[in-house]
Amino acid sequence: MKKNFVLSLILVSCGINNGSSQKFENLALTPPMGWNSNNTFDQNINEQLIKETADAFVALGLKDAGYEYVCIDDGWSTRDRDKQGNLVADPVKFPHGMKALADYVHSKGLKLGIYNCGGTHTCAGYAGSRGHEYQDALKYAEWGIDYLKYDWCNTDNLNVTEAYITMRDALYASGRPMIFSICEWGKTQPWKWGAAVGHLWRTTGDIGPHFDDFERRPNKWNPMSVLEILDKHSQDELRRAAGPGHWNDMDMMEVGNGMSFYEDQTHFALWAILCSPLILGNDIRKMDKQTLELITNKELIAINQDALSIQGFKVPWRSCPVDAWAKPLKNGDWALVMFNRTKEAVDCTMNWERELIHDKFTNKELWFSKDKVYKIKDLYLHKEVGTTAKAFSVKLEKHQSIALRLSPSGKK
Repeated sequence: MKKNFVLSLILVSCGINNGSSQKFENLALTPPMGWNSNNTFDQNINEQLIKETADAFVALGLKDAGYEYVCIDDGWSTRDRDKQGNLVADPVKFPHGMKALADYVHSKGLKLGIYNCGGTHTCAGYAGSRGHEYQDALKYAEWGIDYLKYDWCNTDNLNVTEAYITMRDALYASGRPMIFSICEWGKTQPWKWGAAVGHLWRTTGDIGPHFDDFERRPNKWNPMSVLEILDKHSQDELRRAAGPGHWNDMDMMEVGNGMSFYEDQTHFALWAILCSPLILGNDIRKMDKQTLELITNKELIAINQDALSIQGFKVPWRSCPVDAWAKPLKNGDWALVMFNRTKEAVDCTMNWERELIHDKFTNKELWFSKDKVYKIKDLYLHKEVGTTAKAFSVKLEKHQSIALRLSPSGKK
């Protein structure tokens, strides 16, 4: 067995297995949807948690809503490799090993994701993949892994793009299709090089359960708020890089982790309209009914998963003082998300004929007149609320939003 493994490793390392160096195509044709353990559980993860989460995907309707990937983050392995240099699942946390866990997740009609790092050790100090990329990729394939999140701690002076290309090639050589998630926190503008390397790439540092300002801890790591991530980069630049098989990743969501419900709504709707992967970060086994209804809102999810695959963009809104984001959809529809960034309530009347939205990237336009009328559907209320032939009024509390789908009048 040992000789066979070494021979396989040599063949893969030489590029003999599976031919050319590339990433797996026909994966993540729409933004991936799933769950990740990090935001809520950090390193306090185990086999039972992952199994119960997979069970909850099915029992609570998340699988039916489109969520597919159950992803284990940092802390799943031992801190050192075995004598053959293999990664080893922590025998206390995962007593039956990763192959058995992947089999269990697959039996639910779901897929299993795992985590590692391009450095010598992961961010939490566990065995990293530096120098073991092909060996690790073979092990993931043997276990039945479907998704790899690849972080960037303890990397010294490694070349970022070359390190990610090495792991991309290793995954491809393993022969098992896996989504490859690039997680170097947007440091080297991966939207400029990531499309040929991975299926998604982080655009910023790590998120935290905060919508806007929060008290920073001196001399310690501090996460980013929802609005900091939203404002970090020029979305006009980022959106040109997004499309089937290559997405801007604004990090796992903090919905259900302590923000107000209005903030959760706005957070989810923004991630949806910006085509960010919808990766949950809460304890789905214990969430309340409101949170469950929000994350399984199929009309919001449809905005994220729309077949046109066009990332939304910020637009000026003349009618009232809100932040507005628009996204062209298939069949001539448009999505709009408007939210109150301030800490005070605002009264907002949408005088549609004053508005003109032009997408410079796709050259699509949304404008309104007596001859150009759209039906308005409120995606939170799941009902039509009029047409653009009349002004639309709404009061938005602190950080509250509205999410609308506009369809050309006369459509069913």
